[in-house]
Amino acid sequence: MYLKSRVKIPDVHGKLIRLRRGDITYIKYEYDRYYNPEKKYTYPQRATIGKVCADDDTMMIPNEAFLKYFPDAVLSGMEDRTERSSCLRVGTYAAIHKIVSDYSLDKMLGQFFSERDMALLLDLASYSIVEESNVAQHYPDYAYNHPLYSSGMKIYSDASVSDFFKSITKDKSTGFLNEWNAKRNRRERIYISYDSTNKNCQAGEIELAEFGHAKADIGSAIINYSVGYDLKNKEPLFYEAYPGSINDVSQLRAMLGRITGYGYKKIGFILDRGYFSRGNIRYLDECGYSFVIMAKGMSSFISDLILENKGTFENKRSCDMNAYGVYGKTVQKTLFEGDEKKRYIHIYHSISKDADERESFENALRERTALLMSHQNETVEFGSAYEKYFYLHYDKDGVFLYPEEKTTVTEREISLCGYFVIITSERMTAKEALHLYRSRDVSEKLFASDKSFLGNKSMRSHTNEGVEGRIFTQFIALIIRNKIYTALQEENEKLEKKQNYMTVPAAIRELEKIEMTRQTDNIYRLDHAVTANQKVILKAFGLDANSIKYFASELSKELKKSE
Repeated sequence: MYLKSRVKIPDVHGKLIRLRRGDITYIKYEYDRYYNPEKKYTYPQRATIGKVCADDDTMMIPNEAFLKYFPDAVLSGMEDRTERSSCLRVGTYAAIHKIVSDYSLDKMLGQFFSERDMALLLDLASYSIVEESNVAQHYPDYAYNHPLYSSGMKIYSDASVSDFFKSITKDKSTGFLNEWNAKRNRRERIYISYDSTNKNCQAGEIELAEFGHAKADIGSAIINYSVGYDLKNKEPLFYEAYPGSINDVSQLRAMLGRITGYGYKKIGFILDRGYFSRGNIRYLDECGYSFVIMAKGMSSFISDLILENKGTFENKRSCDMNAYGVYGKTVQKTLFEGDEKKRYIHIYHSISKDADERESFENALRERTALLMSHQNETVEFGSAYEKYFYLHYDKDGVFLYPEEKTTVTEREISLCGYFVIITSERMTAKEALHLYRSRDVSEKLFASDKSFLGNKSMRSHTNEGVEGRIFTQFIALIIRNKIYTALQEENEKLEKKQNYMTVPAAIRELEKIEMTRQTDNIYRLDHAVTANQKVILKAFGLDANSIKYFASELSKELKKSE
């Protein structure tokens, strides 16, 4: 479907071709390439994104595919507007409004943004939470049937949204992060969960977009993105966006400098195995920070330690942690040669993890054996993954004869199934260490919400300024959505029976059913009473049916005034 708009033909060198069919010239965009190993030829993958305007060959009429590949392009004929639906969904907006007020987010943002930009920022954050999307083109549709922070409830076009993203400078985002952290209690004892992910970015001119170790590799450059999360108070504290080629280990040092700059005094870090390295542990020591970190893989030191203690705790009831389904014990040792401190090394064994890992390993071993046998009497070479577990026998001419399992290697690996290790810098029991590490599930869910629920698997921007603006808006949305998550979780814990509508997506679906409709006197009123389920959800945010009635009444007055 072609849009009722015109746009300048994008300047993306080598990516566009013009294809004439009769009187019409179509624009095709090369979004990928496919290499056929049999024909040894690369085939371009192209999509039609529009057709050239008859009166100006520098302009085109875009179709819907154009929006997919150029989401930030400014389309003519799509202006800001004030008309709105006769039915407004107010439930989720009321909950978000309460969170914004409790955090004083509007006041903090107002220190760095104009009133117009602050309101639009909160509207965009609300949009990404409710619609689980960050596509600028769909924002006007959301704004049409939702209350807005924007003055007069003006519905900004996607072109205005793109311009707004570009206007968010590093100074503004840094200023907010400084203020946000200044409001936290920086003298209380907290543990910070620090984790990172990355976002695919196909725009070649984005400075942060570089090739690295992508979590979901689609062959494009990536932007790395990390969040520091206060586990005690259940709040995201800061974010970092950095080039895709920088690995997690290197970035950790830069982050430690930042957290010092925010003025936090009594902190420890909970880190996953990606940050486990001699250099990082030494640097944490130098900074005076404690840590809880999962040991990386099965290095010889860790596996030797496990085997040394194997059989000493797995069946002892005193070592049982029934809340977690594991047994554990603690030993005190230095981690590496030259380590000046003895660490607390907590060794765990899980029966279910043991069974799963052993089954997986045995299946993989059988598959590799079958593959090796299928190449008997062939001239073929195998990789290190096969040489690790098999002696590979060849004849004098290099023809593969048969595999012989390295039983000492495979038996050792089987004996390690079901074990894992957590290392802490401070004295604590194995149960305390596991509880602290498992508490980072909340921060992992934060990343899940970022990618799955806020639509941020890819960075839909073609300018450096647009990227900074989108990431900052996303962080504001994360603050709000995280509060929705923790409030629902805490309220659900109080209920006699856990309710499946107390997850964020389910709760939003319920709250979206609370609507105001415009009647013949041009006044918006609540369409129906608040349901029992909606009352339970609203209670999590300190709201009730009367709160919604009052909120709807005030909103109705504001709408009447704006009209």
